[in-house]
Amino acid sequence: MEHPAETLTHDRVELRRKRLDDADEQHRVVVESLEHLLPWMAWASGYTRESLEDHLIRAQKDWASGTAYDYVIVSDGVPVGSCSLMRRIGPGGFEIGYWIHPGWTGRGLVTMAVAALVEAAFALPATTHVEIHHDEANTASGAVPGRLGFTVVSREPDAERGGAPAESGVTVVHRLNRG
Repeated sequence: MEHPAETLTHDRVELRRKRLDDADEQHRVVVESLEHLLPWMAWASGYTRESLEDHLIRAQKDWASGTAYDYVIVSDGVPVGSCSLMRRIGPGGFEIGYWIHPGWTGRGLVTMAVAALVEAAFALPATTHVEIHHDEANTASGAVPGRLGFTVVSREPDAERGGAPAESGVTVVHRLNRG
């Protein structure tokens, strides 16, 4: 099975494969971002150092199996967030997820990170499409796919969404097909 590169770059961001030795830096970035993440990320409400370590162990297994590729977003040499390519939307597809430290928002860094992930996904021969799923109320997350040429393909009630305080329970799905 082919995997994307462990380091990806696009404009002012570098994406580095998450590793167990990233725990200290990742913990700091998440703790500093918790207030920003809590409205949108259900996992943030139960976040602990131990849950991060479990995540990093799972990320290594997922990378090896090809089910997900988790990266640290780095800008100016500083870890500022996280993003992932996940095989959970069926054959030929990757879903992209992301978050960024609130002190680094508004600079286009997530858009750059997603552009790097899209390029990496389409470099893998079996990839036919890439999707971004977000809660309808999360307009900041929804702006990213629009900047990169994704098309909204559905808006659907989602019983799993609404698990975080600000979520509406409606998932918007954006798709970009191999072109």
